[in-house]
Amino acid sequence: MNTEKLRNYCLSLRGVTEGIKWEDHLCFMVGEKMFCITGMEDDSHVSFKVTDEEFESLTERDGIIPAPYLARNKWVGITRRSALKPKEWEHYLAQSYELVKAKLPKKVRQELQ
Repeated sequence: MNTEKLRNYCLSLRGVTEGIKWEDHLCFMVGEKMFCITGMEDDSHVSFKVTDEEFESLTERDGIIPAPYLARNKWVGITRRSALKPKEWEHYLAQSYELVKAKLPKKVRQELQ
């Protein structure tokens, strides 16, 4: 998935905003909480949150590592974008969005309905 497709998909999710952090990281947020981080180039690493079970299995795959600084919160880093198929990208991005959204205050979650 190239950066433009990733951006378009993330922004299609309800209530998602984007921003630039740390000078050159494109971040996608729901309720001001990040659920996906990438660089500006198509070969940039991508990081997102996964379930505990998926964290173990995904990080065993070639091209996927525990995300630096975020692994303790079950974030993975995709170092080679071809490590995931297009449908997997959609699944994991949507799931990351839902995992992060679920931790938001109830009032914020209700506004996203």
